[in-house]
Amino acid sequence: MAKQDYYEMLGVAKSANADDIRKAYRKLARKYHPDLNPGDKSAEERFKNIQEAYDVLSDTKKRQIYDQHGFYSESAFAGGAGGFTGGRPGETPVDFGGFDFSDVFGPGARQESPRSGAFRDIFSQIFGGGREQSPMPEKGTDLEYALNIDFWQAIRGTTARLSITRQDVCATCGGSGSAGSAGAACPQCQGTGQVSQTAGAMRFNLSCPRCGGTGKLRNACPTCHGDGRVARPETVEVRIPPGARNGSRLRVAGKGNAGTLGAHPGDLYITTRVEPHPFFQREGNDISIRLPITVTEAGLGAKIEVPTIDGRALLRVPPGTANGQKFRMREKGVFDARSSQRGDQIVEVVVQAPKARDERTKELLRELATLHPEDPRAEVWSQV
Repeated sequence: MAKQDYYEMLGVAKSANADDIRKAYRKLARKYHPDLNPGDKSAEERFKNIQEAYDVLSDTKKRQIYDQHGFYSESAFAGGAGGFTGGRPGETPVDFGGFDFSDVFGPGARQESPRSGAFRDIFSQIFGGGREQSPMPEKGTDLEYALNIDFWQAIRGTTARLSITRQDVCATCGGSGSAGSAGAACPQCQGTGQVSQTAGAMRFNLSCPRCGGTGKLRNACPTCHGDGRVARPETVEVRIPPGARNGSRLRVAGKGNAGTLGAHPGDLYITTRVEPHPFFQREGNDISIRLPITVTEAGLGAKIEVPTIDGRALLRVPPGTANGQKFRMREKGVFDARSSQRGDQIVEVVVQAPKARDERTKELLRELATLHPEDPRAEVWSQV
């Protein structure tokens, strides 16, 4: 009976990367592990199939062979001196006759025939690996957190306490994922992590498929189910420096998810979201405001009080100031902790006309119009 598709067993696409395959395997392994399903023969058989699929698809060379031929079997190495029987039962064997074996046997071996080059990659995939490496420690993944702060917290800086959930090292197994401290020696490789295969006169040492080259069989930790990590809530205190902007990204080293097999943990990245202020508008490190002034202040000039993020400050408005004119107040903006410099404050004045509520006010406005009969829109009409 034909074997089930390995990709289908793990529930991943054929284009899945190594990380996707590993995640799918771990999820299924936790579900069907015999320790978690005592007496369930179907779960035990499913776990063996999952393990077999992962052993092939997690290994680059094995996966290449599987993708090319539609199957992978350790017995394929026992093809005899005539060549590698690299096909399904009943198919024509792949003949390596005429192949240049000088890379294997050294100088003096026969030369490569024109058609043998097509099989060089296949040969190197199968026989070039030697012992595969044991599972390597992997650095923990980073975490992202969005922090909402108000305008003044961003300007002056603040300290925030965040409640996060991160993958931490399992206290039960110490991160090994095994219920035992070391695990029992693998019976297939007798604890060496290697098994021997022959191809004609050649013998090769390969990674043991049962223990993955570790030499040990481990029972899954009942707390973390073999992952070596568990999800735990944690409170992290974070200092937001003065001048934080909307979208600023802060890094807290080592507060991401824990790594596997003792590897370093990832980091925690915090993105600030600053709430707007109803009056102060921030543009980079500059602060801009729109400030109303009277006709008298605009015409005669005046010293007026201006609100800033530090409190009140005086601004001199020169005589004849026009509506919408902007003034710059040096170093009245936001302090930038990274550059140790301050921005400026930009003040745009809005001239407000007096409301003629009485006859005296109306009389004064008519007198003003008589004294200044020029048309303020004359320049506009000249350009139309």
